[in-house]
Amino acid sequence: MEKIKLNVEHCKGCYLCVANCRPGALRISNEVNAKGYLVPEVDQEKCVQCGCCYTMCPDLVFEIL
Repeated sequence: MEKIKLNVEHCKGCYLCVANCRPGALRISNEVNAKGYLVPEVDQEKCVQCGCCYTMCPDLVFEIL
């Protein structure tokens, strides 16, 4: 079951989400978006839906389900 949905096409590669994810559920993937940035990916098992990634992201990449 997904806890967080990512719209990786909005990502500009600042990685504030990864740096501030307290449970360590986010990491930088090998996937590149249309803008040429490596995008984050979420480990749904580690995610606790704390909202930190949503709060830190300036580009509205995250949607908490």
